[in-house]
Amino acid sequence: MAMSSGRRRGGITADINVTPMIDVLLVLLIIFMVVHAGLQKGLSVQVPPPSDAAADPDTRPDRLVLELRADGGYALNHQPIARERLTETLRGVFANRPRKVLFIQAAETLTYDAVVQAVDAGRAAGIDVIGLVPRT
Repeated sequence: MAMSSGRRRGGITADINVTPMIDVLLVLLIIFMVVHAGLQKGLSVQVPPPSDAAADPDTRPDRLVLELRADGGYALNHQPIARERLTETLRGVFANRPRKVLFIQAAETLTYDAVVQAVDAGRAAGIDVIGLVPRT
């Protein structure tokens, strides 16, 4: 809104210059978008449907279920695996498989860290899809 009568060219005007304010807002918006994208963390996992998860792995020979037992041990389709050889064993099992899918079933008493370590071991073994089996 200008305060001039229109008769004189050199009159006083009281316009607000919003260009610097818009520039600052756009820079802040870009900074917040970049920071927000960097803060997103998580695991990319797939959870099978409850009806499919309740099926015993022995009924489907192509399915591999890594069990995380309450005592800290591992078992792949009920076969015990040494903790220090988990990645090597998974790499050997999945070496000749075209579908690299592993389901992880953890005991309720285990911590989140134990499950993440198992997922990391699977990723290190070259497994493409890791699913978490829900409680039944």
